[in-house]
Amino acid sequence: MPQGADKPAGQRMRADARRNVGRILAAAEALIAEDGAEASLEEIARRAGVGSATLHRHFPTRRALLEAVFKDRVAALCAQADDLTAAADPGKALFTWLRAVGVHAAANRGLSASLTRNGGDPTLGGGCHDMILSAGERLLARARAADAVRPEITALQLLKLVGAISLASERDADGPSEADHLLAIAFDGVRLR
Repeated sequence: MPQGADKPAGQRMRADARRNVGRILAAAEALIAEDGAEASLEEIARRAGVGSATLHRHFPTRRALLEAVFKDRVAALCAQADDLTAAADPGKALFTWLRAVGVHAAANRGLSASLTRNGGDPTLGGGCHDMILSAGERLLARARAADAVRPEITALQLLKLVGAISLASERDADGPSEADHLLAIAFDGVRLR
């Protein structure tokens, strides 16, 4: 989390600092998708249009930046799940979201492994996992009620399937596209016949 984001309201980041953090996170996400978790911090700063000192002021370590990118992605996926819970077709909503999770995971390019290496924050992975699982369970419950999926399938099983396919695809030249294609094939076995 960027420094200052957890401060009391009177000490929150200025608008320009928030914009800088947003640009840094967007640049980091894009560069991680291209080069993996070892992407150059200098290149991230350059693409964000900020100096290296600005990047390090908000994210003092590589790990802090990677954690912020990971949390940002998880929050976006959970927000997408919330939006999809009102969709007219619950089955389509579930599969749309699972494909987004798969594309996200394939684009990580080593991000998860980098964060868990060398004693990373155990609450980061656990908290994010719980958020994703909860979002998946909500969408799955609606799809199940609409007879759009096999009744014995769990959200955890679906997320493991998505994760395995994404991990197998993350080093491909077009990993997110390959993961999406493989997920479409796998989901045929998940649908209620």
